[in-house]
Amino acid sequence: MKSKILFKIFLILPLILIVDYVLMILLGCATCLFGVGNDFYCGTYCMIGKIILFISSVLFIFLIFPGIKHYFNRKKNAKTC
Repeated sequence: MKSKILFKIFLILPLILIVDYVLMILLGCATCLFGVGNDFYCGTYCMIGKIILFISSVLFIFLIFPGIKHYFNRKKNAKTC
């Protein structure tokens, strides 16, 4: 059980963060290509980045929560004879 949680933390989380990073790079390159001014990068771009990071964190919590819940809710009852 712990291996699934560790797998998600050490493989899935960095993968999600790399995808976020690539999305922000593509968004920045696209807005630069279209000639958006500096005001965009100070306000809107930062808000979009925060929204993407929030969605990614909710996705990661959604992925890891069942494993953590199962790990803590195990019952260790002995069999009766």
